[in-house]
Amino acid sequence: MIAEPSPKPAPKLLIVEDDEGLQRQLRWAYPDFNVLVAGDRQSALDLVRAEEPDVVTLDLGLPPDPDGVSEGFAALGEILKLKPDAKVVVASGHGARESALRAIAEGAYDFYQKPVDIDELGMIVKRAFHLHAIEADNRRLASAVPEDARVLGGMITAAPEMLKVARTIERVANADVSVMLLGASGTGKELLARGLHNASARSKGAYVAINCAAIPENLLESELFGHEKGAFTGAVKTTEGKIELAEGGTLFLDEVGDIPLPLQVKLLRFLQERVIERIGGRKPIPVDTRVVCATHQDVDAMVADGRFREDLYYRLAEIVVRIPTLAERPGDAVLLAKHFVNRYAAKMNPQVKGLGTDALQALDQWGWPGNVRELENRVKRAVIMAEDKLVTAGDLDLNINDDADDIINLKAARDSADHKAIRRALARAQGNISSTAKLLGISRPTLYDLMKQHGLNP
Repeated sequence: MIAEPSPKPAPKLLIVEDDEGLQRQLRWAYPDFNVLVAGDRQSALDLVRAEEPDVVTLDLGLPPDPDGVSEGFAALGEILKLKPDAKVVVASGHGARESALRAIAEGAYDFYQKPVDIDELGMIVKRAFHLHAIEADNRRLASAVPEDARVLGGMITAAPEMLKVARTIERVANADVSVMLLGASGTGKELLARGLHNASARSKGAYVAINCAAIPENLLESELFGHEKGAFTGAVKTTEGKIELAEGGTLFLDEVGDIPLPLQVKLLRFLQERVIERIGGRKPIPVDTRVVCATHQDVDAMVADGRFREDLYYRLAEIVVRIPTLAERPGDAVLLAKHFVNRYAAKMNPQVKGLGTDALQALDQWGWPGNVRELENRVKRAVIMAEDKLVTAGDLDLNINDDADDIINLKAARDSADHKAIRRALARAQGNISSTAKLLGISRPTLYDLMKQHGLNP
């Protein structure tokens, strides 16, 4: 016998109303909902915490101020703080127009004037539930990084600066040239190097990576070129180096600027002749290995100072790709943070479902000196420490800076603010023009005009 699926629980509707007669009337008027009732602010907040209703109807005239609106507005603010996605329908008979405008400005979904019309209120409540369901679906879709936000090497980005980098690497992937990736620590150099390998004809060969800064100078030569048995104390067998292991594939030299000068000469010979000699060996070994390297250091300054050989630089830097910092990629911090929240919440704190509004704002404003590595660490820590369903700016340990840039000219200040807002909205909406316009509170034609004005491609 096949068991019937369990019925879907009725959506929860919280009615905050101090008139007990009206409470009973509303409770029985809406059989399709799981109706909860509260007669004052504290009872309402307790139910919001415990039951998490999707829709709330709120009478502004709550005790101890039944003839005013102060207690009702206080309840509105606290309800939305506890459950930002709740749709709060506000009711009042006191200064209806002024109360309506204030309620909507403070986050209410809708407003109706008392006395209550059961049918009219029922229609408003049904619309509120419908909208809440749509927004919940959109949040679920937005929290998962779409495939079009994943580029070369699985890198997650929607920033034009980073997309340009990815396109450059894709174009040179099948050209058998050495590539140098320049960028600050934590910008994704190794991810791009692996993506270059996977996009090239060498993808069937091995991808071998070595961090030149992490290996002591006296061992680095052996790691790169290998050694023969008996070449030095402890060399009990012949060992291939990383260059040989990457035969037919790609060798990634991370932090290439840390290679000592004597070893730079030997590396230069390999790049020129495509042969190596192991330590203690005399037989030249031909090797077909492509070299991709990366560093966060100023290589031009190192060449000028004599710390890096100029001839080696030109061999390694046949193609130079400069990777922007996270701060130079507006919107990517939020996109990446959503990805990391999903990854770490599943493993470490399943109650966490996303990022709060203040967290999104803080992510956009922070300068990210540690780039993606800093972002990942902050999000990981925040997910572990978060006490609510949404990660806050406090969980991320980020302080929002409200200071404006030091721009005196008003037109320049407006242009700068418009450009930043559009870029961030585009990234947050993952390039969807309708969603971007909605986030910005403007029409689609206006958004197209602004994007054209600021040189942003739709």
